[in-house]
Amino acid sequence: MSGSRLLRSASLFSSLTFISRVSGLVRDQVYAIVFGASPAMDAFIAAFRIPNFMRRLSAEGSFSMAFVPVLAEYKEKHGPDAVRGLIDRVAGSLLASLLVLTAAVLLFAPWVGRVLAPGFTEDPETYALFVEMLRITFPYALFISMASLAGGILNTWQRFGVPAISPVLLNLSLIAAAWAGGHWLGGSVKVLAWGVLVAGILQLAFHLPALAKLGLLPRPRLDLAHAGVRRVMTLMVPTLFGSSVVQFNLLFNTMVASLLIGGSMTWLYYSDRLLEFPLGMFGVAIGTVILPHLSSRHASADPDGFSRGLDWGFRLCVLVGVPATLGLVLCAQPLVATLFQYGQFGPEDARMSALSLVTQSLAVPAFLLVKVLAPAFYSRQDTRSPVRAAVVSVLVNAASTLLFFAILVYGTDTGRQALSEAGGHPIDALGMVPGAHALLALAIAVAGWTNALQLAWMLRRAGVYRRQPGWAKLLVQVGAGSLALAAVVVGWGWLWPDWSDWAWWERGWRLAVMVGTGAAAYAGMLLALGLRPRELRG
Repeated sequence: MSGSRLLRSASLFSSLTFISRVSGLVRDQVYAIVFGASPAMDAFIAAFRIPNFMRRLSAEGSFSMAFVPVLAEYKEKHGPDAVRGLIDRVAGSLLASLLVLTAAVLLFAPWVGRVLAPGFTEDPETYALFVEMLRITFPYALFISMASLAGGILNTWQRFGVPAISPVLLNLSLIAAAWAGGHWLGGSVKVLAWGVLVAGILQLAFHLPALAKLGLLPRPRLDLAHAGVRRVMTLMVPTLFGSSVVQFNLLFNTMVASLLIGGSMTWLYYSDRLLEFPLGMFGVAIGTVILPHLSSRHASADPDGFSRGLDWGFRLCVLVGVPATLGLVLCAQPLVATLFQYGQFGPEDARMSALSLVTQSLAVPAFLLVKVLAPAFYSRQDTRSPVRAAVVSVLVNAASTLLFFAILVYGTDTGRQALSEAGGHPIDALGMVPGAHALLALAIAVAGWTNALQLAWMLRRAGVYRRQPGWAKLLVQVGAGSLALAAVVVGWGWLWPDWSDWAWWERGWRLAVMVGTGAAAYAGMLLALGLRPRELRG
């Protein structure tokens, strides 16, 4: 695929993903208005995060990273019958493993809950609600993973539209469920769990007509001895960990957040959702488009095309990641107040969510770079290097969390007072300090940069990437554009310091002015310094 086609594909994917993110934003606004930040909402977020973790592994991580390169190789070197045979047998093997996993989680849900959300056990009512919702939501993992199989096939055939737009169905289902829960079912959070299950069924069904049109509709057959299935499994086992380090860190932080003050998990959820705009629109789009391209270049023995594809991805990550970080940090309070501070979600909830948004946003460029760096290894069927980086990153996340919490409890007046009131028990003290959740977000940021820098160093050492001309000029352009963006946004922030007392429409137009003028200043400076859209074609 040429640079211009890569750019067009990424633009299409980003545009459709933007629709998904907007519908997701509406969904989260409905959450905030109807349910606010509460222990019950924390329980739903934890219950959904577990099957959603499986979605991230399959749709954006391990399964796609293992399956797409093998499928691309079969498409390049084998006939249609071999390709259909691979698809049928991978589908059968995946479905069988998911059925076993789903049955195990449904049966052992109380024990799974004790491991992944130990803090909920202190409140029997919240814990019982969490276990019940986990049993309802987990089958979503089965449906969405099969949908991801379908999406991987469509992406390999350069059909990016259906996989990009299908998350809208999840958001619409949850909006309807939240609205029903708030208006007709007494405000029960449990209705959201049923919305998740319905969404999984809809998303899988949505992919099937597009596959049928290509003549690639899977007929699942269990055949673990098939050479292609064995190859996918061999690649997937290490990538299960390596490509999803952020998700493992999020699960770890879910465990820790359950020990903190009530509402912490919800505050983290809303800040994480705002990060999904740059990561979902651009990071996932670039990673999804570049994986089949790199896999094809590697299968065709085209190292120059492979290197140019990587360079194209890195440039887009820098162009998007640096201003996205600045924008999220400088606009954190206006963003959260404008989008979520209504109904049951009050000013203090907005302040707490903005705090964790600022800390985690520091790693947006790193998260974007990983979306390009990881496919660079998996397209070459090198799974060991990302795993080594992931192990270090997870350990750094855990160590950073412990270090930051130790500083908070033992090194601050607020922490020492909480420690005294908790009788010297540091875990109990953490559950009494508002804002401790922001340190979890900061630990994720540190781990994200650790992962990205390791992968970049390994890639450079492997010698498969050669930097193209023009990087010094690009960095000057991005730096000047970022300074222009920051100056504009800081100016508006000085003029409008408090966003709590305005009506939603007053917040909305001010946020639009702040974001729009900041983006215009960034783009204008890039153009003034000579950057042209045609340069993004590679």
